[in-house]
Amino acid sequence: MPQLKICGLTHAAQAAAIAELGVDAIGVIAVSGSPRYVPPRQRPELFAAASGANPLCRGVLVVADPGDDELDALQANRGHRVVQLHGAETAERCERLREQLSGVALWKALRVRSPQDLSQVDRYAQVVDAVLLDAWAPGALGGTGQQLPLDWLDGFEPELPWWLAGGICAETADAALQRLRPAGLDASSALESSPGVKDLERVRQLLAVVSAARQDQGH
Repeated sequence: MPQLKICGLTHAAQAAAIAELGVDAIGVIAVSGSPRYVPPRQRPELFAAASGANPLCRGVLVVADPGDDELDALQANRGHRVVQLHGAETAERCERLREQLSGVALWKALRVRSPQDLSQVDRYAQVVDAVLLDAWAPGALGGTGQQLPLDWLDGFEPELPWWLAGGICAETADAALQRLRPAGLDASSALESSPGVKDLERVRQLLAVVSAARQDQGH
């Protein structure tokens, strides 16, 4: 059954409103170069607002190439339940982080530039809990709205759960879920009125598509 994550939230009130709609996860960006960056002191407030509105909604902290000096900010006592690695982390680095972090799941985002890049997924199968596939774009780690060609993913069945990102909205999600079976969809820029500010009506429309797909797959 596909899940839905809304990423790049920057305001606690909106995190609560989106969680209350029934999404499965919200993402908060901890990458300083992102227009959706949230400083460390503000992140727990967003996660608390989301979980307060919907205890089943997981908080995901999005980081890129964290060093050992940043481990305190990645620990579970900061309010998130997932750490999403969106940099150039190797499988070996992911394995080390898994040893250093407790109480959180690890997801590894991979920027896919060609169908051949999908072979990277197998390297991470034993060291992370899920992978997230996003379209490669020059000079950006994510949040560009660029879509992955669906035909690249035909027959894609990795050993671990995988999430699809890149231009996810109601229209693109409908096509993707009719053709593919990801564990979840990750949406951000395609739902925004400005960076970090989501259009709640677009979120509702996307959630309706995901809910319909769940019903179809449940039959």
